[in-house]
Amino acid sequence: MTFTTFISQKEKDESPVSYLSWVQIISVVLHSVAFLLGVPGNAIVIWIMGFKLDKTVTSLWFLNLAIADLIFVFFLPLYITYVVLGFHWPFGKWLCKANSFIALLNMFASIFFLTAISLDRYIHLIHPAFSYKHRTIRNTRLLILTTWVLATLLGSPVLYFRDTLVLRENITICYNNFDPSNIDLIVLRHNVLTWVRFICGYLFPLITMIICYSLLIIQVKRSTALTSNRLFRTVLAVVVAFFVCWTPYHIFSILELSAHHNSSLHDLLPDAIPLAVGLGFMNSCLNPILYVLLSKKLWSCFSGTLSELVKHTFWEVSHSGTVSEHPLSKVSTIHRCSCI
Repeated sequence: MTFTTFISQKEKDESPVSYLSWVQIISVVLHSVAFLLGVPGNAIVIWIMGFKLDKTVTSLWFLNLAIADLIFVFFLPLYITYVVLGFHWPFGKWLCKANSFIALLNMFASIFFLTAISLDRYIHLIHPAFSYKHRTIRNTRLLILTTWVLATLLGSPVLYFRDTLVLRENITICYNNFDPSNIDLIVLRHNVLTWVRFICGYLFPLITMIICYSLLIIQVKRSTALTSNRLFRTVLAVVVAFFVCWTPYHIFSILELSAHHNSSLHDLLPDAIPLAVGLGFMNSCLNPILYVLLSKKLWSCFSGTLSELVKHTFWEVSHSGTVSEHPLSKVSTIHRCSCI
């Protein structure tokens, strides 16, 4: 399920080997960890946010972020099998298309939801009058639906271009079939899709979040009655994790555009891109871990059960806002445990 044309061309030119290279081994490890941690982690988030806590604007955003991650990690065994079999795709053309589409849907949906969370925090704290009037559950659900539609549209080109090809020795690869013969059209389509992915799925959200958090930090320094530090740290950590995981992929994707004319990149990209993709996919299992690690009671309270700890953490995330939003009666048992 590599996203790129260049990797697919390399797969065409080389016979699959019977052993895994170090790049393939690391890639399989990264994807296996993402699957093993991402399925239960995101399932717990969805269970608690969707069924155990009251619906809030913030909880709806985090719930849909977890849904995007869970859908994606369910497809990871297909890619793991693809790598283990020496880049042989035995699942057919339609799963080839669906697998790549789900990966891009997850990337776009995740960054859009993180951007929305950042804008929501900014509007809620800096423009409370506007927030009080328009920041409702109904409006949030409409924005969530719009976000899913936009992510679907941006990821949909792979449903057309992704294809399978049978090579010698009955090896089938899953690759981007931009055009079977016209090199100029191949380069044009590759450039357009890569830059759209970079601008919409990375650069514009990055600029938006930098502006939001810069203004928030300036405002927080001027007031002690703004937001819970727990929520601010949680959201910021999730955002930073996304960009740490996905930045290498976007860098190498842009470098790959030069590979059509620069042969010196042919030795670097076949190793760099699979590792960058593996790191990007790790992001899908990190968010639930960050939610728990950033709970203020994690290191000071040991008497609560795991479910109580997780539920308490998500209560903090979904209900944190201004100081007036903390009804003490709703704090769970673990919140009252004795600290070391």
